[in-house]
Amino acid sequence: QVQLVESGGGLVQPGGSLRLSCAASGRIFSTNVMGWYRQAPGKQRELVATITNGGITYYADSGKGRFTISRDNAKNTVDLQMNNLKPEDTAVYYCNVQFPVFSTNYWGRGTQVTVSS
Repeated sequence: QVQLVESGGGLVQPGGSLRLSCAASGRIFSTNVMGWYRQAPGKQRELVATITNGGITYYADSGKGRFTISRDNAKNTVDLQMNNLKPEDTAVYYCNVQFPVFSTNYWGRGTQVTVSS
């Protein structure tokens, strides 16, 4: 089993920044993809950004140029730096880890991000 714990959400004004962090524990296989997803009220969960254990990143168009994903393989953590936040970024943000070799993935409980003046 794998446990994911997110932190760093909160209320921020438009144009502000937040840094989300996620710590994974348990049986972490070395080949994995860690990422962030989000779900706004009344909408489906959507991908924000992912990063492989080799450091290859992918960003959804919504966050390109504003969000930066990073990870520490030794600590099994993944961060999401979010700059120039917009009201439409308001959502619950979920941490995810995927193990492609085993076709399994795990989710954190989520952290609320609210962008409002």
